Amino acid sequence: MNLEETVVSVWQQAFAVNAKTVTLGDASYPIRRTSQSKLREVDFKFGETTFRGVEQNPSTNSRWAKLAREGQKVMQFLVDRRYVAAVADGKVTLYHALRER
Repeated sequence: MNLEETVVSVWQQAFAVNAKTVTLGDASYPIRRTSQSKLREVDFKFGETTFRGVEQNPSTNSRWAKLAREGQKVMQFLVDRRYVAAVADGKVTLYHALRER
């Protein structure tokens, strides 16, 4: 799987399947809830890089939050605390920070 397929798979398992863990190949990663907002989040490896997928908080002031308020399922992906990608209803957006890596 490439990166785009991987983040869509994580998004799909977190939202569509409503799984308690994300399975990528032979590895499984637990889906947790954030302490304050109770949003889903999962840490996983892609190659040698650790990613964190976090459900979009609909209460924030961003275009992604607007989509979440409208009912779309949105997950943001971070590497080293930097947003690198987002998946909204199965469509991937890669940010510039990821392309520079």
